[in-house]
Amino acid sequence: MMPVGTSSAQRLVLNIGAAPIALYIEDPSFADLMRERYGDFVEAQGPACAEVEVQLAEAQSGDPDQEMQVVRDGRLWRMERGDLRAEFDSDTNRGVIRQTANPYAIDSALRVIHTLLLSNQGGFLLHAASAIRNDKAYVFSGVSGAGKTTIARLAPPDATLLTDEASYLRPEDGGYFAYGTPFAGELARIGEPAKAPVEKLLLLAKGPENRLDRVPTSAAARLLMRNILFFARDAAAVARVFNSACDFVARVPVYVLTFFPSPEVWNLIG
Repeated sequence: MMPVGTSSAQRLVLNIGAAPIALYIEDPSFADLMRERYGDFVEAQGPACAEVEVQLAEAQSGDPDQEMQVVRDGRLWRMERGDLRAEFDSDTNRGVIRQTANPYAIDSALRVIHTLLLSNQGGFLLHAASAIRNDKAYVFSGVSGAGKTTIARLAPPDATLLTDEASYLRPEDGGYFAYGTPFAGELARIGEPAKAPVEKLLLLAKGPENRLDRVPTSAAARLLMRNILFFARDAAAVARVFNSACDFVARVPVYVLTFFPSPEVWNLIG
């Protein structure tokens, strides 16, 4: 593992999910791109729970849109795809990302790092849209095409979008909180850096009417696991995520939301 940061590197703190990561970036123009890319999630100063050096490099062979390959080598987690290679030390929470100058390439590595941090805290990233309304968070999960972006577009003006792509969920105050993320989906709009207690998890299904059906706890964990974002094939880490999923459905009610794409569906949601 290379040392993190140099005297000439700019330090940017990227605060997602109350788990701030300090990025050390040598290239000043790329640091500016990161500020633009992550907006209000960037803090100029402050403590961090992890530190990552970002180095610019030529593209590797392969498709930059391919699925990230993640392997564990002792305490090191190694990540690779066509446009980046990265390492993260799970003992020291320090790492290095070598990537092209594409400001979106770093998203994939950050998602992996956050899943590792969250797995030790009882939380997880979920393939889901989420929004706050009346001080409560509603999480909408489903496979691609289930309607996550649609439900986000239909949200009323008084709703705060946390994400239309990857929901950040962690235990807090006896329940679970949803945090905003800058990981955007089809809306191409980053979420707000806000948080709220999760009121419901809604598994999306399109249909001719709007209807809510409660999912028994015994089935909810299995359905939830299908959409949890976890990239590493490591038995201990997978077991922690499964335990977190079981804990989540014991604390948060889960429903199937069958909906017709119209704004009235939000009258049923909450």
